[in-house]
Amino acid sequence: MSEPISYTLEAFHSTITVMLVDKVLTREEKRLVIKLASALGLNENEPSEIYQAIRTGTKVEGGEPIDLEKAREIYTKVFEIAIVNASLSRDEFRVLAHLRDIFKIDDKEHQQIEEELREIVKEKFEDPNVIDKMLGTLRDSVSLVGDLFDVVRKKSADGAKK
Repeated sequence: MSEPISYTLEAFHSTITVMLVDKVLTREEKRLVIKLASALGLNENEPSEIYQAIRTGTKVEGGEPIDLEKAREIYTKVFEIAIVNASLSRDEFRVLAHLRDIFKIDDKEHQQIEEELREIVKEKFEDPNVIDKMLGTLRDSVSLVGDLFDVVRKKSADGAKK
């Protein structure tokens, strides 16, 4: 396994923290939470334990190491769930931007993942209207996630300067 870029518990903790910035967990965000927990391989107790840690301000560290390949796989699964909803909110885009940041997924990598998801969507859904709607959502996601990713990257850089 190559050098880990993150750890499962830390990735889940930081992502849920991003989701709770507005103190509301929408139905769509809950879907992403479930998929993220599954993609990270968390056991059935870990998500609630991490949520409690966030509520109490307890730091969470560790978990299984995540290398670049695993990170890409996790991001792809969460991104797919997000676009299947076909109506992404700013909250969901913020989550995707956060995952891109912690998993070091640049614009080129995101574009490749989007292309893979286009093919998956075409295979899963034969109704042209569904395909068009989802592909439209995918197209919109590229620019919005890119913009949000730039904001996250800038905030990370500004925080590092302090």
